[in-house]
Amino acid sequence: MTRCIQLVCLLVALVAAAPAQMKLSVEQLVTFVKSSVQLKEDDRKVAEVVKKIQLSNQLDARTIESLQELGAGRLTVAALKSLRTDSASLPAAPAPAPKLTAALIPGPSDEDQKKVLAAITENAIHYSAGLPDFICMQVTRRYMAQNGSDNFRLTDTIAERLSYNEHHEDYKVISVNGTPVANRKHEQLGGAMSSGEFGSMLYEIFDRESRTEFQWERWGKLRDHVMHVYSFRVRLENSKYSIRAEEVKRTVTVGYHGLIFADRDSNSVMRITMEADDIPEDFPIRSASETLDYDSISLSGQKFILPLKVDMRMRDGRNVMKNQAEFRLYNKFGADTSIQFSEAPEALPEDKGAEPGK
Repeated sequence: MTRCIQLVCLLVALVAAAPAQMKLSVEQLVTFVKSSVQLKEDDRKVAEVVKKIQLSNQLDARTIESLQELGAGRLTVAALKSLRTDSASLPAAPAPAPKLTAALIPGPSDEDQKKVLAAITENAIHYSAGLPDFICMQVTRRYMAQNGSDNFRLTDTIAERLSYNEHHEDYKVISVNGTPVANRKHEQLGGAMSSGEFGSMLYEIFDRESRTEFQWERWGKLRDHVMHVYSFRVRLENSKYSIRAEEVKRTVTVGYHGLIFADRDSNSVMRITMEADDIPEDFPIRSASETLDYDSISLSGQKFILPLKVDMRMRDGRNVMKNQAEFRLYNKFGADTSIQFSEAPEALPEDKGAEPGK
């Protein structure tokens, strides 16, 4: 660990003193970025260092993705992608040497898996009934990547006042790209949008009528909490999940599968990932997926599990549409409650992701 700290400090110091490029291997680069994340170095400073690195071998996309999952910042990831392009003609990096790892926590017994799943199901089915009335701001940033690339371009930013009253969601568009709007409905925004994060998605997965097939997969870690990770699948014949292609005014019902991450201590679902199955071959949208994150939010001094953010992606064969929605400024609902803001807040930082528990 001391060597890693020394490497980080040395490279951060060199960036100001040495305008010339520094030559490193991919292994050294990975060590530097991982240590920077552990030491919570400023994203901008780390990115400046990365920009001055010349690699001796090839940096691949999977390595960048793994560093992003570990917590590398937005600017650092952008610099890494540029470095990947510059190193494309270099020899491939050698495979990392196998490492000895500590034994993972053994999984629960079959009987305990069933008991945990029963407790998770009970919480999920009654989730909406336990929610208070509230309002919040939903900020949706919509992106587009063309011709199969992963270079997403921001197309618009939409801020909405979302009220949840007597178990009903109501959306009021406040601004588009920072410009205030009036009398614009959620349904009139066009393009890909999402709703149902406040219970209906969760309920349908655990509803008895969905006949969902569950299987305990592994331990996971999410925002420093240990999670039970279960896979699930809802067959087409039991599904209520629908996708709409606005350009042809057509809606189809599809099956879906994914993962749920449930807190080991509270048995509350904290993340859902899902991917559509059985999309008709003549339907314009060829794939669709969502990741919904919950967090513990304080309302009037009381903690509730509420949506934090959702990432939705759709591909139409050539282009990929990405929506990243965040739920901010939660307040108890009341006749005089309002949300005052001049512009959409900065995007939430990237998660470190859900990793196997140790």
